Amino acid sequence: MPNQISAEQLFATHQKRLGLTWIGGQNGKERNIALDSENNANPIEDLSLAGHLNFIHLHQVQVIGRQEYEYLKNTAADQRQHMLTNLFDSKPLCMILARSLEATPELLELANKSETPLFTATQNSQSVVNHLQYYLSHTLAKRITMHGVFMDVMGIGVLLTGDSGIGKSELALELLSRGHRLIADDTPEFFLAEPEIVSGGCPPALQDFLEVRGLGILNIRTMFGDSAMRETKYLRLIIHLQQFSEEQLQSIDRLRGSHGTQTILDVDVPQITIPVAPGRNMAVIVEVAIRNHILSIKGYNAAEDFIAKQKLFIN
Repeated sequence: MPNQISAEQLFATHQKRLGLTWIGGQNGKERNIALDSENNANPIEDLSLAGHLNFIHLHQVQVIGRQEYEYLKNTAADQRQHMLTNLFDSKPLCMILARSLEATPELLELANKSETPLFTATQNSQSVVNHLQYYLSHTLAKRITMHGVFMDVMGIGVLLTGDSGIGKSELALELLSRGHRLIADDTPEFFLAEPEIVSGGCPPALQDFLEVRGLGILNIRTMFGDSAMRETKYLRLIIHLQQFSEEQLQSIDRLRGSHGTQTILDVDVPQITIPVAPGRNMAVIVEVAIRNHILSIKGYNAAEDFIAKQKLFIN
């Protein structure tokens, strides 16, 4: 299924916030911007989503503010007709007249003829552009679903991964009892919020729920309260739980641990692999791993500090 936004959806979502009124091109309500996430067709970075009226750099949402309105008004009739005809022929998602500017008969005729939704907004043009750029870029961003539990632990977004049945949900439950927050269980959804920044959230159908084997489905918000939940968070770290053989345990770097990266949406996300074994307090280990990761971000490396101290004693 491609991510898509129709003119009708955009209008309904922002009618109250932007003070939208639909004045023309009502037959174009199903016109949409679509992003084919499977075939990568129409990638979001190649789309000009929303901007002030521009006849060269064609936006999906063309916003007409007072300056653009005056420019059109002062342009020769035949030249204006030619520019507007080409603009409507490009099939933008919609056009918006900011500050409740009155649509000219010419604009109404072209909108109805081309079935291009024409709205007015009570907000100024810059507010409309800023709001819709943010909304469209986030809604149409390429997304990926991963298997795991996504949590807010110590203020950073942490994805717990591992084979089915290894104990991810039980670990999440223990972390919740220690004051951390759940974002999504089982199938968290991630998207590129900004260049080099991956953000994640929960599909609406799974919001608030966590499955724990033997207990079934738990409503975390009802059980722990609103403070135990968070809607979205930037993904900063992956904790991968893995059962190790004795040989694999021996191969782990005793000084630096098992660190690596995983590429998600072309962004390299740090990953720490933690061996799972009976008797280990995984919640404490995960908390310590995250504390150590935060220190490394700030520039401190315990292994290098340890090595430097040993060299002092040797010398």
